Amino acid sequence: MSEAKATTDHEKIRTWVEERGGTPAAVKGTGGGDDPGVLRIDFPGYTGDESLKPISWEQFFDKFERERLAFLYQEETAEGVESRFSKLTNSDEAKQTMRARKGLGRR
Repeated sequence: MSEAKATTDHEKIRTWVEERGGTPAAVKGTGGGDDPGVLRIDFPGYTGDESLKPISWEQFFDKFERERLAFLYQEETAEGVESRFSKLTNSDEAKQTMRARKGLGRR
């Protein structure tokens, strides 16, 4: 099984997303003013134009930092195929989860 990784590195996130054809997005109807709303990664063919609106990387990372998020991602599936799995989560929770997984792997 391919393991999920976590990062807060903007360049690593942007590279991973763009290599898979994704773009930064926000859920339509959320946010307002300078707040883009609920962040998502839009992969063409995987989400509807009805629910997401494109945003800039600058908007994405501004909100990412304000909310203290982390990016969970998977390089490839268990079958060895390039994965598009990703999730935005609280950075403190992501650190705890990754520490726990490393601890379990040592037994």
